[in-house]
Amino acid sequence: MCAMPKKSASPHRVAVVQHPPVTLHRQKTLERGVALLEEAATGGARLVSFPETWLPGYPEWLWRLRPGADFDLTGEIHGRLIENAVDLKAGDLKPMQAAARRLKVTVSIGIHERDGVFSRGTLYNTVVLIGPDGEILNRHRKLMPTNPERMVWGTGDASGLRVSDTPMGRIGGLICWENYMPLARFAIFAQGCEIYVAPTWDEGSTWISTMRHIAAEGRCWVLGNGTAMRGKDIPKDFPKRAQVFPDLEEWYNPGDSVIVSPGGRIVAGPLHEQHGILYAECDPVVASAAKRTLDVAGHYGRPDIFKLEVNREVLAPIDFG
Repeated sequence: MCAMPKKSASPHRVAVVQHPPVTLHRQKTLERGVALLEEAATGGARLVSFPETWLPGYPEWLWRLRPGADFDLTGEIHGRLIENAVDLKAGDLKPMQAAARRLKVTVSIGIHERDGVFSRGTLYNTVVLIGPDGEILNRHRKLMPTNPERMVWGTGDASGLRVSDTPMGRIGGLICWENYMPLARFAIFAQGCEIYVAPTWDEGSTWISTMRHIAAEGRCWVLGNGTAMRGKDIPKDFPKRAQVFPDLEEWYNPGDSVIVSPGGRIVAGPLHEQHGILYAECDPVVASAAKRTLDVAGHYGRPDIFKLEVNREVLAPIDFG
């Protein structure tokens, strides 16, 4: 990963992608992702966001199958998932990085990350930020998987709990229900976040209210990035698709992506029960100016009363000496 030099940001167009992946197919999803990047760039976007674990698809089956009773089926699906997960060390994300460089766009994308250093048997719910030069600016692993998600992902650390300088402004954010963790949000706000990206599998009025709250609390632009999917969006070769997704017309996730301005006003979306791309004009300067009345990590922070410590140390499971 490399750090980019800070450049002066100016108003620019952002895009939030609400299209399904080709579930359990890394290469086909990468091809779709490159095509969607091209579409967003043609639409004028300089920052493009993709949903939570979009590559190669959120594990919705966890909420439909019983881990004990359906052990053989969940094991078969997990085998497919781990083989199609992303090993950053092996360059599995190179097609998206090359497209970002060619199109000169900054990209946020959620992935199932396979640890390429230790064990190779653990997956992480990870969001990767790619700069317009194609280099990886940040990798953040979800701190706490939610409910049955713990059957798939390990717990992340705080090494990626960072805000990155980009030509589009200072970009940070959290994954799905991490956004309900007040201290994690504060850690992002304290680093001067101007554009806050929230890839998720959540949806509905409560989630949209959360996106508006974060924009008002952090005085930042918020890109709430959901995934709209129906049963028929699942590939036919998905193990026992008819059992897991019996109603092919069902919108089992309506998406509800939004873009919210500093202060909490929705400027694009919600995009509900449809595939598409949301666009909005975004000026990072507006985020900084909005902190005049409320800066939770600045003049509203009261460090004489409250103190937060973040441990960014990465602990290795083994030391070979």
